[in-house]
Amino acid sequence: MRRTLSFFIGVLLGSLTGAVIALLFAPESGLDLRNRLRERTDNLATEIRQAAATKRIELQERLDTLRAPKAQE
Repeated sequence: MRRTLSFFIGVLLGSLTGAVIALLFAPESGLDLRNRLRERTDNLATEIRQAAATKRIELQERLDTLRAPKAQE
């Protein structure tokens, strides 16, 4: 548990550092960059929701199959 928490803290700090560096050295204006980042974030969130919905349906079908009474042989 402790190693996992340390890993996620490292990922968070690394992401934050990368974001700050990207903003500082970005060749675009701040407004353009923020708009582009917002668009990418929205697209990513949409893709994640779609993948989660697809996986949920798949898992529900598997669960229904496992719960169904077995046919008499």
